[in-house]
Amino acid sequence: MTLSLALRLGRISNLPTVWTNVLVGALLAGGSLADARLPLLMLALSLFYVGGMFLNDAFDRDFDAAHRPERPIPSGQVSAREVFTIGFGLLTAGMLCVAWASRTADGLPAWRALAAAAALGGAIVLYDAHHKNNPLSPLVMGLCRVCVYLTAAFSMAPSLPAPVLLAAVALLCHLIGLTYIAKQEHLARIGNLWPLGFLAVPLLYGLVLAMSQPRAWAPLAMYGALLAYALHRLGRRAPGDVPRAVVTLIAGMSVLDAVVLAGAGLVLPAVLALLAFVLTLVLQRWVSGT
Repeated sequence: MTLSLALRLGRISNLPTVWTNVLVGALLAGGSLADARLPLLMLALSLFYVGGMFLNDAFDRDFDAAHRPERPIPSGQVSAREVFTIGFGLLTAGMLCVAWASRTADGLPAWRALAAAAALGGAIVLYDAHHKNNPLSPLVMGLCRVCVYLTAAFSMAPSLPAPVLLAAVALLCHLIGLTYIAKQEHLARIGNLWPLGFLAVPLLYGLVLAMSQPRAWAPLAMYGALLAYALHRLGRRAPGDVPRAVVTLIAGMSVLDAVVLAGAGLVLPAVLALLAFVLTLVLQRWVSGT
């Protein structure tokens, strides 16, 4: 297992989107950028993400052998057993980091944060093992990111504020649309278009936020432009358009997070989320985001 191979298996180019998810969950639950638990939570949920990406390749090894033979396992660069071992090991390490980050005044981990992290691990394995030909897989993938919000939020507070729940619904709908597209990436085309209607939900939620907090208009305009760009690619359906739409919408999660943060009056975190979007696009040129 070389470093370059591990980076490919882990799709590390998308990690900044995980970090902005953590920012939303933690800050909307009352945390702050100065909170020492924040970087540990980012590490914990990065481990979950990378572990899930490893397991995705391990479970998809037969499919990749037929459709993507250049992937590390079917090309013989690494064994499925090694990838499974590292993947589950990373999920375990992430769980331990959440336990440490969520400690309360009595020194014990917050059980709600642990439950959310356990649900995240379960959703990751369920998605990786059963996402092919599963009509509910976009929902399961969306729930994975929702659990990132919940884990970060419960690490900061014993209950969920309404803004966290509303942001979670918006992110869930973004992921449903995105995952539907990604499921058909190897086809270089899209079949039914109605699942893309879910992408309207975060846009409408952003409009509601911007009506009460004008600082949200700028990131909302950027988010709307990203959706228009992705949908244009899907409508044109030229070779490579579907993969380009997928990676754009993956990076766009950070822009949606910026909308939510700006809508809560958190300007600096919103700017950091937009920088994470740019960083994701840059990293995707180095390591494939899918």
